[in-house]
Amino acid sequence: MNRRAYLTSGHAIALLENLSRVRVNLHGGENLSAAPTIFVVNHFTRIETLLLPYHIYSLTQRPVWSLADAALFRGTFGNLLDALGAVSTKAPDRDRLMVKSLLTGEANWIIFPEGCMVKDKVIIEQARYAISCAGGRKPPHTGAATLALRTEFYRKRLHALATEFPAEAERLRSLFGITAPSEILAHPTQIIPVNITYYPLRAKENAFSRLAERYLGDLAPRFHEELLIEGAMLLEGVDIDIRFGAPITPGDCLDCDTIMSDINSTQPIDFEDRLPSHHAMRKEAFRIMQTYMDAIYRMTTVNHDHLFASLLRSFPFSKMTPGDFRRRTFLLSKDLTSLGLHRHHSLETGQLALLTDDRFHKYQEFLSLALETGVLRQDGDFLVKDPHKFSSPLALNRARIDNPIGVLANEVLPLIKLQKRIRFYAYLPPLAIRYLAAKQIIKGAELEFELDYENFYLAGESKDREVGQPFLLRGSSRALGIVLVHGFLAAPRELLDLANYLHQHGWWVYVVRVKGHGTSPEDLARQSGKDWQNSVDGGYAVLSTLCKKVIVGGFSFGGGLALDCAARIPSVAAVFAVCPPMQLQDLSSRLAPTFAAWNRLMDLLQQERGKKEYVALIPEHPEINYHRLPIVSLMAMENVMKELAAKLPAIVTPALIVQAKGDPVVAPDGSRRLFARLGTKDKDYLLVDLHRHGILSGPGSESVHAAIAAFITRVLNTAETNG
Repeated sequence: MNRRAYLTSGHAIALLENLSRVRVNLHGGENLSAAPTIFVVNHFTRIETLLLPYHIYSLTQRPVWSLADAALFRGTFGNLLDALGAVSTKAPDRDRLMVKSLLTGEANWIIFPEGCMVKDKVIIEQARYAISCAGGRKPPHTGAATLALRTEFYRKRLHALATEFPAEAERLRSLFGITAPSEILAHPTQIIPVNITYYPLRAKENAFSRLAERYLGDLAPRFHEELLIEGAMLLEGVDIDIRFGAPITPGDCLDCDTIMSDINSTQPIDFEDRLPSHHAMRKEAFRIMQTYMDAIYRMTTVNHDHLFASLLRSFPFSKMTPGDFRRRTFLLSKDLTSLGLHRHHSLETGQLALLTDDRFHKYQEFLSLALETGVLRQDGDFLVKDPHKFSSPLALNRARIDNPIGVLANEVLPLIKLQKRIRFYAYLPPLAIRYLAAKQIIKGAELEFELDYENFYLAGESKDREVGQPFLLRGSSRALGIVLVHGFLAAPRELLDLANYLHQHGWWVYVVRVKGHGTSPEDLARQSGKDWQNSVDGGYAVLSTLCKKVIVGGFSFGGGLALDCAARIPSVAAVFAVCPPMQLQDLSSRLAPTFAAWNRLMDLLQQERGKKEYVALIPEHPEINYHRLPIVSLMAMENVMKELAAKLPAIVTPALIVQAKGDPVVAPDGSRRLFARLGTKDKDYLLVDLHRHGILSGPGSESVHAAIAAFITRVLNTAETNG
């Protein structure tokens, strides 16, 4: 191998990766060591043939060569493979070269035991591994296992003969081109299983495919399919998760009497000789192959598309509602941790967006693919699936284009625990799914509060547990649920009076805890606007699973969060906000930018003592509110409200704004401007003659409660009239 060409080609691959929209995520690098290694890898695209050697070399600093199909060694791509150290499967003496390079540590090797690019991902057949390639279904190759066993056979034999039969040892070293005993590494050869998972998997016309069609004319179907898939990956963006598994040491398997007899034999043994232990070696190679194939597939990085596709295939009925489909996927996503599966990073955080605004577009992107390929069609409020679309097409090379949903579902078939859970959620009735989803979100919010309360409790400052706990009041019918959001520095207890009043009308009421509240200011200082939005989304997700309609409302900053929720989730039936802070009058808010700038200066000067992180307050409700205001949280709140200003025209649902005339915290002019920007035509502005900020409790609060209830009743009556 030309080392300079190898390194130059590696730099070219790195440049290509940086110029593309490929995002490579490496996992399990701690499993790599100085031992000579055969990397056994699943094979789905040509991308891994180029990227994997570069990344393994970056981790090990040892050249890594690979076996590649002889048909690939043509033209420019073939020259690149040569430079990267790839060896043709038809190269003479290839096995001897591989054994020699592993014995001496000259290079590690990459082998694709599937033997081809696995397009349809159907890899389980009658409880055994079977790969679909040209020519039909066949088991994975045992070549990597055989190669590792042969390497260790000769390593042990060379060490055994070194003192007892030096002439035979010298003859073997000459056979492999090894000049001295010291060149043979003491480390045994290991096999490291590697899984590569791509997400998202989409076929699209792209610049590469268009250029090829323009300048090369009619393309071979196989080449065109690869350009649609792999060109889209490079240009549109794809996450490539590469996982290195625990090493498998084949040398431990050579201690049986039959094989040891051949290792210690004084008879000359040439590389191609058939040994008495041949049958035992083949049996052991097959066992090792099953071990590393199982490890490869178990390391699949599960993503949203896997969950959607698998649930869709397993769902026993032809019709489902989008909400039901999303709830099933949500429940399945929450179980992945307990199943011990590897997850795409987008599945490592909360999945409430699946039930609310789909802000990360996971559901919508999958739905578009399913509709485009005919797996699903829209029928009014229902999604209707075509089960025949899940079968693999006759033309295997088009599987990734014609049957992407089936390919995605097939990829996780070897994950047995996951398949059992998929079938469990697929077969549950919709009502049970609703109950489980609501229960899980409620329990999660309660547990989150308990953990935060324990971690951030401050004696003499934190309030009683009951003040900060979120709570649900069950209604007499499921016609309506109301999500209530408390204010900044406050807690759910702040809205108890309003919650009880609305509950008396027979409505469900869920009072959320906005993250960071009900514990201590130190907890609040850790949160962001996204955390607060998620708290409200959790409330909406709970009641949208339990009730036909959901109205969201809040007080002060909670009103702003309620409006934000209505702007993002069109299915919110109505929204109300009491004293929403589009413009704050409190002195501390006007000083916040000054304090923030001062704190940044103290950070630069490394003067922690000089920082002003909190401002002391005299709260209106000291039994509920914090007595200290985190400057960073005030800035975060104002950022949320600035972003809300741009979203207000998107609110088209009925809206009510209530404002106290003499509010010392929120300027009435600000709430009027907020009201004017609302996109809905069905909106009311109510200015009440009260001279405090907290108008939902205390004298005069009954009129505010009544106004809110009247607004809700009108919304419900209008909806019933309109049918």
